Amino acid sequence: MKRMMIALLSLALTMPALAQFGRTHTYKQPTNSHFGNFRQSPEMYYGLRLGAAFSTVSSDDKYLDGGSLKTGLNIGAVVGFQLGYQMPLFFETGLSYIEKGGEGRYEGAKFTYGLDYLELPLVIKYAIDVAPDCNILPFVGGYMALGIGGKIKDFGHRQAYSSFDDDGFNRFDAGIRLGCSVQYQFLYAEVGYDFGLANISHDYFDTSHTGSLFATIGVNF
Repeated sequence: MKRMMIALLSLALTMPALAQFGRTHTYKQPTNSHFGNFRQSPEMYYGLRLGAAFSTVSSDDKYLDGGSLKTGLNIGAVVGFQLGYQMPLFFETGLSYIEKGGEGRYEGAKFTYGLDYLELPLVIKYAIDVAPDCNILPFVGGYMALGIGGKIKDFGHRQAYSSFDDDGFNRFDAGIRLGCSVQYQFLYAEVGYDFGLANISHDYFDTSHTGSLFATIGVNF
């Protein structure tokens, strides 16, 4: 939580400076076209994101089944570009650091584990003009992630070890991403959900899948 507050404060302090260099990426509906009043060349933008992730892990292994929410940091950068001259469709990717995981109980004792990932989103956004300088952008796509850290804490035995060792989880994860965002001038906010499809369990007889609700704010320029 302390890291999250420091990161939020840092973004708040840098946003006025970014605004001086930012461009207004809103996608106005035209009077003579169904899709949008776009520039002569496809639009491209960059963005910074900061927020939180609220995650769980569902597993056949009772020791790894973390059905209670775990809150973590979500921070990253994105790049997006328009898919054609006269279409309000945009492809967005980037790289983020996201803290997932779960909490639960095993034989009456509490356990928690963190799954820290570098995540690559791959989404398509559709821009809907709702007001001057304001757009709503629903999105759908997927993500791929690589585990880079995290600890499993067994409070019953008072032990802690790596989340990605042989008794824990595989490092690779991938799944579907759904959500919706809103942009006003250079300011941006979004809410979405990652449905983990990859089995992150080491045991061939068990399956473990991540799930994560995320919310971020940021800027586009």
